[in-house]
Amino acid sequence: MFLRSTNRRKDGKDHRYFSIVENRRLPGGKTVQRTVLYLGEINDQQQAAWRKTLDVFDEAEQRYTAMSLFPDDRELPNDALESVQVRLSGLELRRPRVFGSCWLACELWQQLALDEFWQHRLPEGREAVSWEKVLRLLVVNRLLDPGSEFHVHRQWYVGSAMDQLLQTSFAVADKDRLYRCLDRVLEHKQELFVFLKQKWADLFAADFEVLLYDLTSTYFEGEMEQNPKARRGYSRDGRPDCLQLVIALVVTPDGFPLAYEVMNGNTADCTTLRAFLNKIETTYGKARRVWVMDRGIPSEAVLEEMRAPERQTFYLVGTPKGRISQHEKKWLDLPWHKVRDSVEVKLYEHEGELYVLAKSSGRQAKEIAMRRKRLVRLLRKLRAIRRRLPHRDQLLLRIGAAKKEAGRAFGFVKIRLPEKGEEVTRATFTFHTDKAKLKAAEQRDGHYLLRSNLVDEDPAVLWTRYVQLTQIESVFRSLKSELGIRPIYHQLEHRADAHVLIAFLAYCLQVTLKNRLMIHAPGLTPAAVFEKLATIQMVEVWIPMLDGRWLVLPRHTQPEPDVQALLDQIRITLPSQPPPRIKNSQLDAAPAG
Repeated sequence: MFLRSTNRRKDGKDHRYFSIVENRRLPGGKTVQRTVLYLGEINDQQQAAWRKTLDVFDEAEQRYTAMSLFPDDRELPNDALESVQVRLSGLELRRPRVFGSCWLACELWQQLALDEFWQHRLPEGREAVSWEKVLRLLVVNRLLDPGSEFHVHRQWYVGSAMDQLLQTSFAVADKDRLYRCLDRVLEHKQELFVFLKQKWADLFAADFEVLLYDLTSTYFEGEMEQNPKARRGYSRDGRPDCLQLVIALVVTPDGFPLAYEVMNGNTADCTTLRAFLNKIETTYGKARRVWVMDRGIPSEAVLEEMRAPERQTFYLVGTPKGRISQHEKKWLDLPWHKVRDSVEVKLYEHEGELYVLAKSSGRQAKEIAMRRKRLVRLLRKLRAIRRRLPHRDQLLLRIGAAKKEAGRAFGFVKIRLPEKGEEVTRATFTFHTDKAKLKAAEQRDGHYLLRSNLVDEDPAVLWTRYVQLTQIESVFRSLKSELGIRPIYHQLEHRADAHVLIAFLAYCLQVTLKNRLMIHAPGLTPAAVFEKLATIQMVEVWIPMLDGRWLVLPRHTQPEPDVQALLDQIRITLPSQPPPRIKNSQLDAAPAG
């Protein structure tokens, strides 16, 4: 990198502008130059009327001063009162750190007015840093680079521009302060749900008539003796060896979360719905809501309560395919009705409920392909085992591992294993595909049996609503993969619950950006936008002054052309550059940070 000066004549006056430029070699061997930082104008003219001034914060005096800067190759005018000379040849670039993605995350925080919400509920006391800023730091880290509080304290904070964005010192990332922040947020969770619902209605005209309800689990690392919610249960993460939590979540088809609850790790899905129905009605009042759920969540007793005339809560739920056989003769006589290009339905009304048997040719082809892929992989492993026959105990271990990887596809292979004490040979260890069972399963693929008390609803609408359950699955994937909610290391119950709340807030920022992108740039994802903006860095330009002090110019770098095009597309404008400041020489023997 090097310093470049550009002379321009404007309004009859000569002006000299400075910028930091870097050489970049292209794949073909050609070298191009790119402006990394624009420093602006430094005075060349002597006339007071022509001098350019800038407000500089003097850290020694603790006040802003309007100063005129002159390069050391120009004489200071005699009438100059607040003019200083800088030695441009001694310019240094210090503390490069990530700015663009952190700035966008803070913009989303303010767009949702979460700064105001938490400032009222986490009031400042005698602490040097407001708790709202500490919480914002935790949420932005969870959104951009999920890590522990210790990771934020030791590594992430100093590599980000959060000090500039929060306008605070390293005290905001003090390890104990980060943990104490977790102790303060849980009591405001219910108010947060109501607040966010209104914000999404105002920003995106969000509709909360259709609600998607599902559960997932996340696991702990450690014994968790102080957390009564940490229990063993069905692990959706494939970690039955770990204690876990169950998280129940309600979102809209657009991905806006309405509420969530953290439950014991051994909670059965079918025991959660009644409490959640009451919670939503208590919080938001009774309204015409349609609950969309997968099979296994509602019990028959809860569905009967939802159908009751005094409650009249609507539902759409997936139903086990085994129910088809209960009314098989009815189904066989009914005609198929085409509701989409690749979707056909049969309708059957029974005891005040509408049953919809849906058949999707596209889904059928996908399910068949997925099963066959697993089946082929399983058969390949079994053949490899048979080529090199191990001892019986080793054979059983390898068969068990193959079964775990194959999942339900394992049930379509019949395996003959040697008896205890019997030698493992090609005669005692055999296997073959159960073709009749496989054919019957493929005939059922792509079929869904839906059940609803919306007896007058268009079946095409019911199908569309049901497939929107993939949206809540997408939320769970985001929480677990992109936002790093698993595993949980916190030993205390309230801190483990607060860890989930931090991830929930990070998802709220993510879904806000996602819906903004759907308006202005439908092809972009939040992850892609954050990755692009992370290339915009914050650096400090240190310029020595002839009086021994330093002029420090915090500057975010110029965005690349493709990043600028992205900003234009999503209608986001970078903020103005931060004001410069003056540091005394005795404080600056080494670069800051």
